[in-house]
Amino acid sequence: MEKPDLLYSPPPHLNSGDTVTRAMRDVLLALVPIIIVSIIFYRLNAIFILIVCNVTAACTAWGMRKLMGKPHSLEDLSAFVTGTLLALALPPTFPWWLAVIGTFLAVGVAKEMCGGLGWNLFNPAVFGRVALIILAPAFVWLNADMAPLHLRFGIIDVTSGATPLALLKLGQGQLLPSYSALFIAHPGGSMAESSVLAVLIGGLYLLFKGHINWRTPVFAIGTVFALTMLLGSNPFYHVLAGGLVFGSFFMATDWVTTPITDAGKIIFGIGMGILVALIRLYQAAPEGVAFSILLMNPLVPLIDALTRPRKFGQIVEARIPVIRIKTVSK
Repeated sequence: MEKPDLLYSPPPHLNSGDTVTRAMRDVLLALVPIIIVSIIFYRLNAIFILIVCNVTAACTAWGMRKLMGKPHSLEDLSAFVTGTLLALALPPTFPWWLAVIGTFLAVGVAKEMCGGLGWNLFNPAVFGRVALIILAPAFVWLNADMAPLHLRFGIIDVTSGATPLALLKLGQGQLLPSYSALFIAHPGGSMAESSVLAVLIGGLYLLFKGHINWRTPVFAIGTVFALTMLLGSNPFYHVLAGGLVFGSFFMATDWVTTPITDAGKIIFGIGMGILVALIRLYQAAPEGVAFSILLMNPLVPLIDALTRPRKFGQIVEARIPVIRIKTVSK
């Protein structure tokens, strides 16, 4: 009897059918509700920033890999995910040339120069956002319109005022929008801050598809709520206003720059939440989501090492103290 041919290959031997391209496509689909709300509020301004960031991301990814002698990887859609995430994390009338710089730093430096997809230490979109905050804080926080080469498509009055978090920090509670307005749709700040509902729809879609884990966003948001309440601030505004929900679902759940263990995801979420609350309450900047994620990213290898589960069948040696009794002969 002839033996059947056997295929020898290294593990894993099971294939779920998921690919990087399919996962990135799902992330882009999850961002569609946020994009729709942004276009409704900010019209051509939102479309323009999205185009600028995505074109820059694609050109940067192709150019950097060309310089390093690597094949292009635009088909995996990761560059477009980074460009879209960064665009949504910016105000709709953000200077386009600064958006180009931020996207180049996100894709070219934080992603491609660190080895490409799967090797980056920092979340690329968060890295680009923080870089822009450091390089041009006035344009990020105040959305100034006096920048050189600035373009604006139509007048958007709501973007010229203070954001809800800024009003909360200044103690002007009478000017704050209602909880329902912040949850459903309220223009102001970055485009991703316009609707918590739209962000949750996208986040729930990623949870349904199994691309993210619930632990990090739940513990991050819960920590901010509990800590701000204990410190005497309004926890509902800290959750509904700003980019906490967006950052918790779309950036703190990154597959590469966040922990892989369940306990690690909880620790990462709690750490992120503590940093967000402390930055918002005790620092000059009204927002702290991007900084908190960026500060937690380098701790991921340590968190994974400390929370690594025991191997199946592994025997843990228990050291029993030995009591030595000294006898003295008479």
